[in-house]
Amino acid sequence: MNPIIDMLKKHNISNEQINQLFETLTQNPLAAMSSLGQLGLPQDQLQILMGQVMQNPQIMRDAVDELGLDFSKVEQAKNKLQQ
Repeated sequence: MNPIIDMLKKHNISNEQINQLFETLTQNPLAAMSSLGQLGLPQDQLQILMGQVMQNPQIMRDAVDELGLDFSKVEQAKNKLQQ
């Protein structure tokens, strides 16, 4: 299992909330960050999660793929933000 999804599940985040978080990520990465903050993860765990993403961005893509979402939408959203 993807380490991001695994960590969320260990903190009793439901499958529905996880799917919604990653669906938001595919549409608006900044909104996904806000949504992640609202899930109530302990600050130390949130920092670990962010560290994993910073060290290995591929795990985000793997999580999106594992959930059956379209990663190209994440790239499109990032490009919009950079303009």
